[in-house]
Amino acid sequence: MNVIEVYIYEVTRRLPEKNRQDIALELRSTIEDMLPADHTEEDAYSVLEKLGNPAALASGYRDQPMHLIGPRYFDVYVSLLKMILPIAAAISLISVIAENFIGFPRGETIIDAVLTITGFGIGKMIEVSIHTFFWLTLVFVIIERTDKGKDQQPLSASLKKWTPDDLRNIPYIPKKKAITKPEIFGYLMWTAIWAALYFHANELLGIYEGGNEGLKFLIPALNQEVLLQYWPIVLVIIALEIALSLYKLIIGQWTKRMALFTAALELIGTVVFLVIVSNPKVMNQEFIAYMSRLFNTTDLQFQAWLVGSVIIIFLFSAAFNVFNGFRKARIR
Repeated sequence: MNVIEVYIYEVTRRLPEKNRQDIALELRSTIEDMLPADHTEEDAYSVLEKLGNPAALASGYRDQPMHLIGPRYFDVYVSLLKMILPIAAAISLISVIAENFIGFPRGETIIDAVLTITGFGIGKMIEVSIHTFFWLTLVFVIIERTDKGKDQQPLSASLKKWTPDDLRNIPYIPKKKAITKPEIFGYLMWTAIWAALYFHANELLGIYEGGNEGLKFLIPALNQEVLLQYWPIVLVIIALEIALSLYKLIIGQWTKRMALFTAALELIGTVVFLVIVSNPKVMNQEFIAYMSRLFNTTDLQFQAWLVGSVIIIFLFSAAFNVFNGFRKARIR
């Protein structure tokens, strides 16, 4: 990626999505007009230095003013906010997961359980995000008003005056290679859901009966005592999934190392899953008998069909995640 494309990317990424393409074309045309026919990299650096800090140039394209935090600190403030806010929200979500492991509500249906975790998680994330936003904004407002320096040029992320050399340390991330924050939060939410289902399977997974008083849980599908025999390795997998999510949040893009970590975690998870479901005692025989009568099959046929279907879905999902990770890691 040449230095001009990185400069254009640094300007347009600070602008609304709908305006980026037009402004990128306009800016590229302006730079090309300023360059000689047979320009060198040194010529490009000279032109970019004349154009100035990408944050300052981007602020000229913006419709809204920046009064609370001025141009000098605004870009540093937004960069820190984008970095700290997701981390704080993710940590709050993890704390909700941990709390639900210890004191999960009893006697709830699957829908109630998922809604409980989702509600607590979203509420906690909003609360933490508001606190983080408030205190970080307050810090920058104080800095803005106590800075009496004569040079009010916008600062780079390193809190120094911007130069074209700063572009060397900025990675260019293609849109298809980037890892979005909703993707990370969805992954964490899925971890919370399957972990809750694992530790409380005898209260959530099974046969329900409807009545005047709502759904009533009748027969659990799984043997909780057998499931809990594997809890140490399950906790390790949960910890690894959370660690991988935080790693994705920090790196922000698919890399070969990220794809390898994902593949290793999927492999470990698949092996553990196959060991658990292959245990003949993991399924509740009362549940198997009930469902086999319902589908007019033998107990062995229904159990083989159910376990086989779950294994196929799990293997397909794991294979897709591994393939997708390596595919995105190869994007340049």
